[in-house]
Amino acid sequence: MGSPRRPTYASPSKRQPPARKAAAEPDVISASKSAPIPETPSTPETPSRDGRKKRKPADTVPAPDKAPGSGNVLVFPEPPGKRRKRRILVVLSTLLAFVAALLAAAVFSPILAVGTISVTGTRLVTTEQVRSALEPLKGRPLPQVSEDEVGRLLEPLVQVKSVTTQARPPSELVVEVHERVPVALVKQEEQYQLVDVEGVVLAGITDPASVSLPVIDGGAGAIGKDLFQATAGVLGALPPDVLARLSNASAQSVDAVELKLVDGQTIIWGNAGEKELKAKVLEALLKVPADPKNPVRVYDVSAPRHPVTR
Repeated sequence: MGSPRRPTYASPSKRQPPARKAAAEPDVISASKSAPIPETPSTPETPSRDGRKKRKPADTVPAPDKAPGSGNVLVFPEPPGKRRKRRILVVLSTLLAFVAALLAAAVFSPILAVGTISVTGTRLVTTEQVRSALEPLKGRPLPQVSEDEVGRLLEPLVQVKSVTTQARPPSELVVEVHERVPVALVKQEEQYQLVDVEGVVLAGITDPASVSLPVIDGGAGAIGKDLFQATAGVLGALPPDVLARLSNASAQSVDAVELKLVDGQTIIWGNAGEKELKAKVLEALLKVPADPKNPVRVYDVSAPRHPVTR
């Protein structure tokens, strides 16, 4: 007898496909982190005429721009050494600016203008002559006045050889004059002139007896420039006490310079070589006590290492 149960058949739509065997995969663990996707607002659905729901197009929202190089930035603190160096540079710059401002004020400020000129060291020229020549410096700031400028202003005074200046704030300028040293009197006819070792005429003398200097007859115009310079050079090498004892000087040639003392003694000098040594030897010989029985008439220092007296 047949079974009362009816056979059942599975619907094709409900049939499940046989599960495939998963392929063996290697045991790999991976992790990744993706940037979060911004949520977009949901769009409400509207029913259509046929009863189906129709999605309303959502407004397109532009993705935010990503700043280049954006991300987490770690800011490290500035090293103490660098911070200290920057402070030192700031302090030094401030000090330099302050010093520059002080120098500018000193150089250009009218507070330090020349108001008084003090003059020292004059014998052949007067103090008033020097002050009158330096009158253009009045009102100039002291730091702007140099020795070279003072020397140029005093060039017309031939007696002045050089000068030394000193500024005494707030307004005094001290000028020390170094004059040429007269070494002889030059007789021109009936007139006498003071000359230095270079033959520069320093002043005129009316009474030659008042000046303890030897006389060079005729000067450079009479005996020639070379002989005059040789004679004047010898006189310039003598110490003041020996120079004061001379009466005149002459030269037959540049190698034959002779001097005369006021008591009539003759000094044979020779040429202009070894002037300093000859001057020392002559000074020593003149200090030797005189012998009344054998008076010295001639001092020959032309060979200073072997002087001769007779």
